[in-house]
Amino acid sequence: MFDRDQFIADLRAALAERSRKAMADIVARAVSDPASIVRELGEPDKAGVQILHQTPELTVLTLAWAPKHFTPPHDHRMTAVIGMYSGREDNMFWRRLPDVQKFQIEPAGGEALGTGKVTLLGRDIVHSVVNPLDKISAAIHVYDGNLFAARRSMWDAETLVEKPYDLDTVTKGMPVLKRGQEASEPTR
Repeated sequence: MFDRDQFIADLRAALAERSRKAMADIVARAVSDPASIVRELGEPDKAGVQILHQTPELTVLTLAWAPKHFTPPHDHRMTAVIGMYSGREDNMFWRRLPDVQKFQIEPAGGEALGTGKVTLLGRDIVHSVVNPLDKISAAIHVYDGNLFAARRSMWDAETLVEKPYDLDTVTKGMPVLKRGQEASEPTR
């Protein structure tokens, strides 16, 4: 059974071990029972980002993607673990090009995550995300740092030119809420 406080305590303990695999295992256990996550956190009925925990060492979010939502390529500059508990999230991975001729990055593979699946993204991964479904998809995202304080990059979807990360562009139409905050009080 998923318990938010125990989940965060387990992740904090894994950070002390410096084990990314341990973090991924904790997320995998949680999303293996999606119904218990929904009982604890509520049914994702609208797109948005909810901050469950945020410290300099650890950020834990739930992310509910709107139907057909797309994010431009972006990085995190920290390890990320993504675990789906509803719907699907398709990740396209990108690699930087050493000799820029037309674009600064190019596709380098991808991974489709369905309910109950987990992926571990390294510190240098650049990815874009799409919810290919006609319904909301929801995931737990765990980062080994303060995601909102990190200096990050994103790439223009058309030109693939790198620029500073802009949360409003990536989460357009999605409120970003702190734990216990109502949807009418978006925070950045």
